[in-house]
Amino acid sequence: MADLIAKGQDLEKRAEKKISGWTLLGSKYEDAAELFEKSANSFKLGKSWDRAGSVFVKLSKCHLKLESKHEAAGAYVNAGHCYKKTSTKGAISCLDQAVNLYTEIGRHSIAARYCKIGELYEVDQDIENASLYFDRAAEFFELADATTSANQCKLKVAQFSAQLQQYQKAIDIFEDIARQSLNNNLLKYGVRGHLLNAGLCQLCRGDIVAITNSLERYQDLDPTFSRVREYKFLADLASAIDEEDVAKFTGVVKEFDSITRLDPWKATLLLRVKEALKAKEMEEDDLT
Repeated sequence: MADLIAKGQDLEKRAEKKISGWTLLGSKYEDAAELFEKSANSFKLGKSWDRAGSVFVKLSKCHLKLESKHEAAGAYVNAGHCYKKTSTKGAISCLDQAVNLYTEIGRHSIAARYCKIGELYEVDQDIENASLYFDRAAEFFELADATTSANQCKLKVAQFSAQLQQYQKAIDIFEDIARQSLNNNLLKYGVRGHLLNAGLCQLCRGDIVAITNSLERYQDLDPTFSRVREYKFLADLASAIDEEDVAKFTGVVKEFDSITRLDPWKATLLLRVKEALKAKEMEEDDLT
């Protein structure tokens, strides 16, 4: 390891000397880029991730001097992967630079792939930035006519939006993807799940009229929806909310969960609805 790191340091110094000097033949940036790449790879092999990342950034700047944006973006990607080992902030910064460069040269599908910077933000529990990057990735995938990948990113945005209490935004996404999926034999079985998610977001809004209207719209959208467990679950929850019956609401959730396990996202939304229902019940008790 020590030998590899020493080699990386030597190559980095030689590259920097190339840049600071002058040459009659060829390009000093081409020569420096070759040395920086060898240096960065040597640091990688020596598992000196921060040094490798910093040298890949220097390599990227050399490529930009040579007006090679594609190669510069690739170097930023490599830097980002190295920084993932030690610094989420460093990784995000480098991958963001790569996305911007790929966008400039019209490589939208590649830009979208690295917009999954959102996953790094998600790990750090930074839901707002995670949502922004998945939203950006969805736009790039759409530009590249990669509808399936775009929708996968949009579903992440919908989930994040609900977590941030941006319920209408989440509802619009879930309903739109449900509509798109209806006429696709491979995707139509996911419609009930999308409508369930949209319905749970409606419940969080607490507008019983809007909830009832949504259930009617979902039946019009997919006539089979009224015959599935997801529809009955939403209808029973709406009934419990309308009756302001916390015990009934809890029972409906437990019954559904005993057959179809609720994931943490759904459980969080249902807990919000239950807490709001309990607060309303207590408020009315105080008035009486």
